[in-house]
Amino acid sequence: MYLEIVTPEAILFSGEVTSVAVPGINGEFQMLDNHAPIVSLLGKGDVKVYGEMNLEEEVADKFTKGGNGATLLSITSGTIEMKDNKVIVLAD
Repeated sequence: MYLEIVTPEAILFSGEVTSVAVPGINGEFQMLDNHAPIVSLLGKGDVKVYGEMNLEEEVADKFTKGGNGATLLSITSGTIEMKDNKVIVLAD
């Protein structure tokens, strides 16, 4: 699936990933390839990205390595949309 992570300052990542787990306002949920379309609000927590991420040098410091091969991005709030196997995370 294709993932795009956008903040007010910059596009932090765009590329192919295996899956992504996000901190929904009612708890964490995960999306895999061909997930049903969804739009949801995000709460405070970590966006967990699974799969190879080639990060640009200027944004790499915003991400950390987590368990199980995940790459983490801490957010305070945001919105997520999944449609046509493309995930867009608008994060604060």
